[in-house]
Amino acid sequence: MNILLIGYGKMGKAIEQIALQRNHQIIGKINQNNRKDLPNFTPAQIDVAIEFTQPEAVVENLITCFQNNIPVVCGTTGWLSQKNLVENLCQTYKGSFLYASNFSIGVNLFFRLNIFLAQLMSSFKQYDVSLEEIHHTEKKDAPSGTAITLAENILQYYPHKTKWVNAPSEELSELSIISRREANVPGTHVVSYRSTVDSIEIKHTAHNRMGFALGAVLAAEWLQGKQGIFTMQDVLKNISF
Repeated sequence: MNILLIGYGKMGKAIEQIALQRNHQIIGKINQNNRKDLPNFTPAQIDVAIEFTQPEAVVENLITCFQNNIPVVCGTTGWLSQKNLVENLCQTYKGSFLYASNFSIGVNLFFRLNIFLAQLMSSFKQYDVSLEEIHHTEKKDAPSGTAITLAENILQYYPHKTKWVNAPSEELSELSIISRREANVPGTHVVSYRSTVDSIEIKHTAHNRMGFALGAVLAAEWLQGKQGIFTMQDVLKNISF
C-alpha cells in the first residue's frame, strides 16, 4: 500500500515506522514547510493518506484529499465543530474518510467498556461520574478527543447530565472532565464513579505512541478500496494484526 503522511511530527514518524514494518511504502511526507505540495498527489500515486496535524490545518487538508479522490484516515483532534462540514464535503466528492479520536486498539476496547459501565451504573443514582485525562505538555487541545468521546458516550445514559465541562464541577447537570498536562505522558484516561461509601474506576494508560500508530495503519489498510464515512468501530469488526 502506498501511503501519504500528512503531518510528520512524533505521531507521523511512529506511523512511518509501523507502516514500513508492515511492508507499506511511504510515498510522501507533508509538514508545515511543504503543505503547498499536498494538492499535487493523486490516486495514481497514493492509496491512502494518514492525517495527524493541528486543528487549524486539518479541515483544509481533508478537503484537498477529497478533491483529489484520496482516501484519508484522520486522527487530529480539536476541530470537531467542523466535522459536519467535512463529512458533507466527503459525501459531495464521493470520498473516503475515517476519523477516530484515538486509534489505539486498547482505547477502542476501553470505549466499549465505558459504554457498558455507564449503562450499568446509570441505575445507581448514589454514584456520580467524572473523568480525568493526562497528556504530554505539547498537546494543544483540552480536553482530549478521547475524553470527549468517553464523555459523550456516558451522557447518552445520564439524561439529567446535559453537558460536559472541562473543569471541576459539583453541578449534577454537568459531567466534569479534568485535564492535566505533564511531561512525557502519551495519554491516560480515568472514568470514576464515586458515592459516599466507595468508588469504582476504569483506566487506560498508554505506554508509548506505537499503539496509536498501529491502529492508524490498520485503519488505513481497512479503508483502502472503500467509499464512505467510517469510524474505528467499523475497523474493529473484522481486523487481524
